[in-house]
Amino acid sequence: MRRLLLVLLCGASIAHAEKHPGMDALVAEMAAGDPNRAAELTALLERAEKQPAILEAIARPAEKTKPWFSYRPIFITEARIDAGVEFYRRNAELLASAEADYGVPAEYVVSIIGVETFYGRIMGSWKVLDALTTLGLYYPPRQPFFRGELIQFLNLPGTRGVELDLATVQGSYAGAMGLGQFMPTSYVKWAVDRDGDGRIDLWTSPADATASVANYLAEHGWQSGGPVTMEMTPGPGARRLRDTGLDPVFPLSQLVEWGYQPAAAVDPQTPANLLRLESAPGEFAHYAIFNNFRVITRYNRSPMYAMAVHELAAAIAERVGE
Repeated sequence: MRRLLLVLLCGASIAHAEKHPGMDALVAEMAAGDPNRAAELTALLERAEKQPAILEAIARPAEKTKPWFSYRPIFITEARIDAGVEFYRRNAELLASAEADYGVPAEYVVSIIGVETFYGRIMGSWKVLDALTTLGLYYPPRQPFFRGELIQFLNLPGTRGVELDLATVQGSYAGAMGLGQFMPTSYVKWAVDRDGDGRIDLWTSPADATASVANYLAEHGWQSGGPVTMEMTPGPGARRLRDTGLDPVFPLSQLVEWGYQPAAAVDPQTPANLLRLESAPGEFAHYAIFNNFRVITRYNRSPMYAMAVHELAAAIAERVGE
């Protein structure tokens, strides 16, 4: 009898042990004393699985492990340009309407969707619940960020017309979702119900997805009609700059004074910065980057990502206009 009691006690202890480190604290924080909500969250998080492959993937993103000359061919391809033109033409009215309302050129909206998911062909095969639980509870380098995203994700259903099955919805290994790969916080803050059906669907509604990307860029400071980036040619005595970041903190005239000549005419007082990318092994291209380039990096912090978006957008716009 005593042995049976010990077995039962041990079983009860195991049943109540948290499955993931920090899970109980997360549930207590979110439930705020509501036992029904606590039980709901606990049951959901117990279905989540830690994914070691996600921890490996986030430790070696392409933006940090590849030079520009290797990164660029991933996205600037004939297949991705052609598919972008087809997506653009198929959704031309939606894109024109969003451009009119948000001031973001249609080709940049299309390009971001093209870079993120190949226009919906590759939206991620990870369960978002697994991804955000893994990163939010097992990845110390960015745990505060991903823990916050996990909380937003668990609160998504019913928020601003969002309808999701949290246990099954799929996305990227980082927990991004839909055509434009919105993180949960972005979903809450910047996703829009453009088609007016009373819910926000970033997977199957091109209207919602394209307008949400445009709204995101507009809300982060996109300047309608403003430049994005421009190649600069260094002269013989061009000043070699330290890393000055991505914010446009110098007037373009300052870059010219330092020995860099612009490829096109832009107001010399336009705020800019200088970006250097390795265009071939040991060779570098130089670019003036402006406010709108910085806005693209709000979507993804990598300057190579922003440059890929810009070049793909330019290629799509050129072919659409032919």
